[in-house]
Amino acid sequence: MVFVLVALVVLALLASVHRYVWRRFVGDTTAPGSTLRKVGTVAAFVLPLLSLGAMTSGRIGAPFWLQQVLAWPGFLWLACLLYLTLALLVGEVVRPLLGRVLARRDAAAARTEAGTGTSVPAAEGAVATTASGTRPRTEELVPAGPPRPAEPADRTPATAPPAGTEAEPEAVRDAEAAARAGTEAKAAAAAPGIPHPSRRLFVSRVVGGAAAAAGLATVGYGTHNVLSGPSVKRVTVPLAKLPRAAHGFRIAVVSDIHIGPILGRAHTRRIVDTINSTSPDLVAVVGDLVDGSVADLGSAAEPLAGLRSRHGSFFVTGNHEYFSGAEQWVNHVRELGLIPLENARVELGGFDLAGVNDIAGETEGQGPDFGRALGDRDRSRAAVLLAHQPVVIHDAVEHGVDLQLSGHTHGGQLWPGNYLAELANPTVAGLERYGDTQLFVSRGAGAWGPPVRVGAPADITVVQLASRQA
Repeated sequence: MVFVLVALVVLALLASVHRYVWRRFVGDTTAPGSTLRKVGTVAAFVLPLLSLGAMTSGRIGAPFWLQQVLAWPGFLWLACLLYLTLALLVGEVVRPLLGRVLARRDAAAARTEAGTGTSVPAAEGAVATTASGTRPRTEELVPAGPPRPAEPADRTPATAPPAGTEAEPEAVRDAEAAARAGTEAKAAAAAPGIPHPSRRLFVSRVVGGAAAAAGLATVGYGTHNVLSGPSVKRVTVPLAKLPRAAHGFRIAVVSDIHIGPILGRAHTRRIVDTINSTSPDLVAVVGDLVDGSVADLGSAAEPLAGLRSRHGSFFVTGNHEYFSGAEQWVNHVRELGLIPLENARVELGGFDLAGVNDIAGETEGQGPDFGRALGDRDRSRAAVLLAHQPVVIHDAVEHGVDLQLSGHTHGGQLWPGNYLAELANPTVAGLERYGDTQLFVSRGAGAWGPPVRVGAPADITVVQLASRQA
């Protein structure tokens, strides 16, 4: 029941956001019935359907080729929707400011026009005003020529007197009134408090165009960050119990590779090459390796067989393995040469290396078992724990772990997602201390959903252990 309510809330939110985006990008900037409005309206219905298909096709067992077809446009649109919406919200602040600037400019132009005394041409005897805005004298309007003979005093004119006679002041007043009315109309149209249709359309197009450019550029930048592969980071972690002989031991930590419909074999190859370039002593793959079944993605994971290190490569499950067939993937990575640590521990020369299953495995009876992995060990030795999710740090503290290596958070992946990640995780990225236990969280080497990272670049981290005895 709770899941249904959450799903309904999410759908309602997405519908509201799409409506808002359509209004600002389409409704406010195009004419009713125009081709652009029709295209924009169709896109407003099709794109969210593609996103819904991309998110659900793998879970419902759709053919892998269909997952790939839906994944690129569907997931990319989710990233575009996020940053287009954020850009539009910034535009809501700019919109009234720009409108006021344009209104004041138009009002100033109208006042300038009125002040210069732009004349209204005389027609059918009407008289224009002078540059000073005063009415010229009647005699100045009578063209030069011989005087007309005086009319008899008792003659009554049958028609209106011609221009230049006593009726002229009334015509002049009418012309002046018309000129003032035109000037006042322009000033009213330019007044900041009165919306002007053409100005409103101009503001909508300028703000919408700027928002589109900013949002799409951000997504393009974030996509390049993912497709260009992870960078290498290095961090030194001193451990009080680490013997002098193990000083400088280097662990290449990689998490959240997320091999799937978008990031395939080439992505895996880039990661393997990057890890091997660091010449690590040990490789730790800390969960969320895949988004899909072994049948669909087994070949894409095969480059992992090329990992090289002095003490081998180790693997623990993440939550996405339990969405993809965890048991099959554990067997497959073992075939590729990785050593799965399923609530297990190995003793290396200078420390114990332990691994626990992800907490998502509890639904299958395969959750983390710290007692089995760490319960009977010699606590005088340093212990390094591989655990996908940082939230198990308190169990690690209780069992005397010196260093926990985790992933899962992606560093937020899409800003401002890091603020949401902070609500659910004790550490989002980097190294922090909890009592006598240190926790390092990798941002991950891949991406889930949109192949986009903004504010959280992908990384592979070489953790160098330091002995305080050295």
